[in-house]
Amino acid sequence: MGRGSRFMKRGTIPGKMLALLLAAALIGAFGWAAPARAAAAGSGEISDVVKQVTASVVAIIGKPAEDAGKPSNRFDLAHGTGVVVRADGYIITNAHVVKNMSNIVVVTSDGTSYPGKTTHYDEESDLALVKIEAAGLKAAEFAKPSDVLVGETVMAIGTPISFALRNSVTVGIISGLERAVQSKYQLLQTDAAINPGNSGGALVNRKGQVVGINTMKFVDSSIDSLGFAIPVDTVQYVLHHFFTYGKVMRPYLGVELEESWEAVVGLPTEEELRVAYVDPDSPAAVAGIKQGDTLLKFDQASVKTTIQFNELMKNYLPKQSVQITLKSGGQTVTRKVVLGEEEGSGEGWVKTSDGSYIDSDRGKTRIGDSHFGWSLKYPAGLIKARQSDEGNTVLFADSKSEFALSVSVEERMSEDLSPVGLIRKAVERSGDILLEKRYVEQGDSSYAKVVGKTTEGSYYQTRAFLKGDKVYYLLLYVQNEENYKNSFKHNMYADLLDSFRLTFDTKDEALKDISIYKEGDVPYTNEYGLTLELPADWTESEYADLPTYLNKDETVQVTVKVTSASSGDTLDAWTEREQKQFEDQYVESSREAGSWHELELAGGIPAKQARFGAYQGEAWEYLHSIYFIKDKYKYEIAVSYDEKNEGDEMQSFLRKLVKSLSLSKEAMNSSLGVIQDESELLDPNRKLTVRNAKYKYSVQVPETWEYLSGYFAKEDRPEATFLFTGGKFQISADDRGRFDDVVKNLEQSYKKSSENDPLFLYESMDETIFDMPGKAFQVTYKKKKDPYEERVYVFAKGNIVYTVTMRLEDASHTESNASRLEQAFRSITFD
Repeated sequence: MGRGSRFMKRGTIPGKMLALLLAAALIGAFGWAAPARAAAAGSGEISDVVKQVTASVVAIIGKPAEDAGKPSNRFDLAHGTGVVVRADGYIITNAHVVKNMSNIVVVTSDGTSYPGKTTHYDEESDLALVKIEAAGLKAAEFAKPSDVLVGETVMAIGTPISFALRNSVTVGIISGLERAVQSKYQLLQTDAAINPGNSGGALVNRKGQVVGINTMKFVDSSIDSLGFAIPVDTVQYVLHHFFTYGKVMRPYLGVELEESWEAVVGLPTEEELRVAYVDPDSPAAVAGIKQGDTLLKFDQASVKTTIQFNELMKNYLPKQSVQITLKSGGQTVTRKVVLGEEEGSGEGWVKTSDGSYIDSDRGKTRIGDSHFGWSLKYPAGLIKARQSDEGNTVLFADSKSEFALSVSVEERMSEDLSPVGLIRKAVERSGDILLEKRYVEQGDSSYAKVVGKTTEGSYYQTRAFLKGDKVYYLLLYVQNEENYKNSFKHNMYADLLDSFRLTFDTKDEALKDISIYKEGDVPYTNEYGLTLELPADWTESEYADLPTYLNKDETVQVTVKVTSASSGDTLDAWTEREQKQFEDQYVESSREAGSWHELELAGGIPAKQARFGAYQGEAWEYLHSIYFIKDKYKYEIAVSYDEKNEGDEMQSFLRKLVKSLSLSKEAMNSSLGVIQDESELLDPNRKLTVRNAKYKYSVQVPETWEYLSGYFAKEDRPEATFLFTGGKFQISADDRGRFDDVVKNLEQSYKKSSENDPLFLYESMDETIFDMPGKAFQVTYKKKKDPYEERVYVFAKGNIVYTVTMRLEDASHTESNASRLEQAFRSITFD
């Protein structure tokens, strides 16, 4: 729960714009890059090498992962390149090429297509194996790692930009070795052009030997010819493990290592690696390695960077022993460590199957939306380019970029809309120059028709249909006048428009459903690799600092908080701290802490859960929290709700939520670093001095209090407000008003509140404050929601009138909270 209360605080497209979106759909449906620069001299020798190697290079294409609840179309494809490593159909490629790819098709250099399946996958090295049922393939020859030299000529062979550009060749040199660039292992650097789609292809030398597998390039307007490949030694290491163990058997030490500043910026360094974190119960922890230790030797080998350490670990297997020399507590010690096995990023990954046709829409001749109840013809060249979040607007584009089509639905309209009214609505959705406007009688499918031309010279046709309380708009946009006036194409456009129906036949297997409305729970996956499932009518907050999800009426909220686990921290110790923090925030009569329940999440992750309740004077508010620690991170999933939502339905929701929780290393953001848990550093009894030079005072407040303007605010503001759970401390300074006027205004305000609400009570008294005559007010407000008591002091120093307000809600009126308020008040000093 940490600092502060974690309980929940309640908190049509115009016609011209639609035409612009349709035009954008045409432009954005297909993009083409400029051709790569041609290779320079020596083409005779290069052509011989290409002829020798090209049979070992294949193109890979398939369906990428789909967004949850949003079906793709037949043109949603991803492609890359692969290299044959065994004649019986094994192909090495990048893991990022085939990650979550389905319907894989492999095309060899002679144009033969094979269905493929991914059999081995290792995201750490960015390598994977794809298998096709073929024999007699030409396996690539790999160079010896020691033969790879900086400056030697290399060729990159792959499938850049478009699948039609299979086995394209670019030429360059090896620009550098042992590069550390956003990777676990060292990379080769080359200036041979590596473009999107080249990933997984071969980087070969003049002997036709593979020196690396192309993996990535840097793209920036100021960067040219900066590409990278996985070196042959890493490729062979991974292949050996794939074929020997079925996966990469990485040893696991269980530490997070921190490099020196020089190593981070790329300077040579003699400074050793420092242990920044030790996983609980890891081999390192068992051997006595501690946070803050310095790594001197690893089996007599010296390592200065994390990538050097990763390269060194390639020489070991799980269960092997190593001698690690450390500097610990000012002494040099040697620890014997029996290495464990690292949990592979590909272990939870599902192998793809072959035999599926790449066109997932094969056999589909119509397309529509089952929720809104419409359908139309689905020619092979029609692309679903865009769909609104509500699903009520869909933009289609033509694969040849000749036309675009929009279907949109307007709900809650008048069911007795007249033909004239329908025509007017169609006109509202139309463009500039009107060429035709009429009502077409067609029984239950009658429609308003508007044809026109834009000022840019494009043509459009809008049809508006009425069914029940919905108006359906069908808008065709043809960018080129020549196409619109071509009789053949004009008939094709008319046929597509005429195929529109205000029905959706769920029994028609040839009808593709693009509705985003799905029954059942919807999965949400965040940057921390956590997936949870929630009902379909829940939404994710766009404004919360943490991943936050709300039910339809915003009375139930789920929040996910992830922080780094400190070395040696345990689930029991963490949950014990959380309960103590909660109990410190509320008086015993206003709090409820349920007993802890242990459970096991998907993947065998141990977890604990408990319910916390706080009575705010009107109703109980609850926080049901689930805690677990995994891979050096602490996860808290908190469900907040009030007593009105308590009951069997809530318990059923909580059970389903817990069952849905899963963690995926592949789904984690690769840039995820240390996320400090502030609650571990904060001490409610440690003070922080806040100074206000303009209004000539200083005050010491607990560091756990939240300063509304932020600590160390540059502006010396007249009002400083500090908040904590159930309380407030505020200092207001006025260098223009008079003491008597400030007191009078407060008295009038309190008197009016008292007259309007008999529950608002106050009394005033004269009091000496900081050796100055002043006024004190005691306020008691026993309202239903958040009743509180408030003490207010007004006094003057020089020409400044100060008003200090201390408020505590009844639920948080603990002795410690009251004492901290009083201490803060007594700490005020004046310049």
